[in-house]
Amino acid sequence: MSTYSKPDYWALKAQKEGYPARSVYKLEEIDEKFKLMKPGVRVLDLGAAPGSWSLWTLKKLKGTGFVAACDLEALAKPLPFPNFYFLKGDLYDEKVRTALRDRGPFNIVMSDAAPLTSGNKMVDTGRSFALVEAVMDYAGEMLKPGGSMIAKVFQGGEEGELISRMKAMFAAVHSFKPKACRRESFETYLIGIGLKQA
Repeated sequence: MSTYSKPDYWALKAQKEGYPARSVYKLEEIDEKFKLMKPGVRVLDLGAAPGSWSLWTLKKLKGTGFVAACDLEALAKPLPFPNFYFLKGDLYDEKVRTALRDRGPFNIVMSDAAPLTSGNKMVDTGRSFALVEAVMDYAGEMLKPGGSMIAKVFQGGEEGELISRMKAMFAAVHSFKPKACRRESFETYLIGIGLKQA
């Protein structure tokens, strides 16, 4: 449940344009800056619910490529695209991992997943850090060489360690906070571009 009671500009824009969450504009801005969504790409969306990132990507791909997604929760509404696969389950579950692996390899692994927040910033950033580690693990296993990764992280001083590890995996690594992030939010996005050959 959101702690923000009043819809802001981005939330109202999402409602108007048919997206279940305002987070869609974060992905849109990331793509405008880094140009990752090219026709025909295969994308893995981890922690996809309520579905805004998958929906935006499918619209952007215009029938080309493929999007696989998973989340513990169901999507806000079914996405009736022939090039879309959704699996309700835990990304830490080996059966889920196998099912997603079977639909790879991918050009992009992305995640806007956030942990259940406790209100304790140290606990929450630690949980967010662990989620990004899981996304990196998927990226290392399921990305094609040259592929890219996008992951949300709660800033708490530890993200430098994640960036260092990503630099070992990717040719270029960026930390980027889109305008659609709430000013009071301590989230940012880590972007890895150009997965190095193993």
